[in-house]
Amino acid sequence: MRVLETLVADFRIIFERDPAARNPLEVMLCYPGWHAVVLYRLAHALYQWRLPLIPRLISHIARFLTGIEIHPGAQIGRGFFIDHGMGVVIGETTVIGDYCLLYQGVTLGGTGKEKGKRHPTLGDHVIVGAGAKVLGNITLGNHVRVGAGSVVLRPVPSHCTVVGIPGRLICRDATVEPLEHGRLPDSEAQAIRVLVDRIDELERQVLALRQGQAAPEPTPVTVAEQQRVIGEFLDGAGI
Repeated sequence: MRVLETLVADFRIIFERDPAARNPLEVMLCYPGWHAVVLYRLAHALYQWRLPLIPRLISHIARFLTGIEIHPGAQIGRGFFIDHGMGVVIGETTVIGDYCLLYQGVTLGGTGKEKGKRHPTLGDHVIVGAGAKVLGNITLGNHVRVGAGSVVLRPVPSHCTVVGIPGRLICRDATVEPLEHGRLPDSEAQAIRVLVDRIDELERQVLALRQGQAAPEPTPVTVAEQQRVIGEFLDGAGI
């Protein structure tokens, strides 16, 4: 019964997380993420009974059919959804909490040949963007968001966003809509923009001193101006 209840939660969450999900029959027949989760639940139950070979064989069949590889030893909570899914890899000692969302190309993997717990632990309501890698025995807290293409190698506190390679922490308001991937900040771009502005200011001061003038006072930057230049930088301008 518990497995059935978990599968029901897995099925229902698809309609909350994917606006393209129109009816139950379409989801049951056309969603590889759903197929992979169903086969994982079966393989995991058999794995817990310590049956040899069969759980891994089911996992292998699921990978062949869906392009999603989930080791039957992984522990995954209820309400789990893999959107699109191609190229997702979840390692043996991975632990995933309730109502987590993974996109295509995500890897929850290890970093070496160490024994024991060697894969990540994800809290509840974690979202991992397309192509992101979470590697090693690290813990991501509840309501963490991992930006697309990021590589996370260190633990992440709850209610934080991680972006970049390696992943950098950006704490944010947990009430932000979790599927708004376009609103993820670029901390590296902002840091470079600040450095460029500082260099421009120093060059103006050096030029004034060479001309025998008093060095100008630093020009205060308004919030609106800062947002404008950061926006230009993120759009490919500003350097």
